[in-house]
Amino acid sequence: MDKIIAIQSFVEVARCGSFTKAADSLELSRLQVTRHVQDIEQWLSLRLFHRTTRKVSLTNQGEEALAYCKQILSTVSDLQSRAHSHNNELVGTIRVAAPIGIGQNMLFDAIEEFVGVHPNTHFQLVLSDSLSQLVDERIDIALRYIHQPDEQLIARKLMFINTVICASPDYLSGKSNITTPQDLLQHNCLLHSGSSTWHFLGENSDEQIVVKGNVNANDMSVLCKAAIRGMGIANLPYHLAHEYLQTKQLVKVLPNYSTPGNHLWAVYLSRSYQQNVVRAFIDFLAQRWQHDIV
Repeated sequence: MDKIIAIQSFVEVARCGSFTKAADSLELSRLQVTRHVQDIEQWLSLRLFHRTTRKVSLTNQGEEALAYCKQILSTVSDLQSRAHSHNNELVGTIRVAAPIGIGQNMLFDAIEEFVGVHPNTHFQLVLSDSLSQLVDERIDIALRYIHQPDEQLIARKLMFINTVICASPDYLSGKSNITTPQDLLQHNCLLHSGSSTWHFLGENSDEQIVVKGNVNANDMSVLCKAAIRGMGIANLPYHLAHEYLQTKQLVKVLPNYSTPGNHLWAVYLSRSYQQNVVRAFIDFLAQRWQHDIV
């Protein structure tokens, strides 16, 4: 029995709650995964799962064994990374979750550069503007564009990203002038994930406006494209908008007001069993993104 592969199968079945899903994830047959789990059960003389036709769940002994098996896999992965690090070589797979817009632009460019220097590293990207569940989705690093991370997570601040209210010249042509945030109530605003409250800071003012619009998306890059095509006014992270502001495809709206942005954080669960390659990539991002985007 290859105990490492068997342990991987056990851990993956526990995560997925299914032998079939675990087999798909590991690119093995369901029969292979079943045999691996049976081998572990025989090796430990424990019953690890309650099995029914509809559900697979851990026994009490399985819960205890799972914690140890996760530590074993983390230690093996770290050992492999450390072995390669003697030759200044990083190796391993990093599973990264990130907002869609950041993943398609900034993160992709960073990964391309990192892999160019460390060709034996591999990345699995989970791109979504909803917050990924680090445990359930086996995330090594989650990039989160938020004010403050959950206190239960370990976080490293990477950079500050400001936002900008903008629209295309075609959309603004012939429309009523926009000189105060209240004027936005007469315009079509492009909404992100149902968030309709926009915050404005003026020289002597602090206002929150509830805007309305006919496009609602969970992907900032979609809203950016909609704004470029003249569909409405968008509140975009500056890193998405700045190229189009430079080419005049978008122009700033309410330039005398600022809209508070957020910090971009790298969050993760634990330093204790973190692979060298994961630590190196976080350090790389912090160095590469040390300048705020304002």
